[in-house]
Amino acid sequence: MAKGQVFFSFHYSGDHWRASQVRNMGKVLENSIFSDNICEEAEVKEWIDNHIEMCSCLVLLIGEKTFGRKWINYEIKRALELDKGMVGIYIHKLTDSSGQQSSEGKNPFDYHMYNGKSLSNYIKCFNSKYSSSSCVYSDIEANISEIIEYGIENRPSTWQTI
Repeated sequence: MAKGQVFFSFHYSGDHWRASQVRNMGKVLENSIFSDNICEEAEVKEWIDNHIEMCSCLVLLIGEKTFGRKWINYEIKRALELDKGMVGIYIHKLTDSSGQQSSEGKNPFDYHMYNGKSLSNYIKCFNSKYSSSSCVYSDIEANISEIIEYGIENRPSTWQTI
């Protein structure tokens, strides 16, 4: 199990169902920060700030429309500023509440910079090789602790200039 708290970042309206599947895997549930509450903008910012400060790793759950979302961008920026581990997990092949998969979205880390390079040069993103939702679920479940540990061990202060 991953050490420290984990902050899950995801596009709420597009991927809430898929994100819940990852949360319910149990391996990170007891030490993760995950909320279904929707609040006013000032409350959201304060909530994000407080919870990212307490976490060891931001886990960005990447769906079809995660890229370019205001709060996703803010969470990435804050995690970088606070020297938090960061990883991505593509979730587009998990089915939603209607049993549908979605298209692979752009990697949000591609569009954030560190030392003149995109964050995707430093941050690993897991994308299951499987296509069926049940196999993708099992693949994420089997690897999530290792993915998070990698992020914690490879936080921004450990990055070498590429």
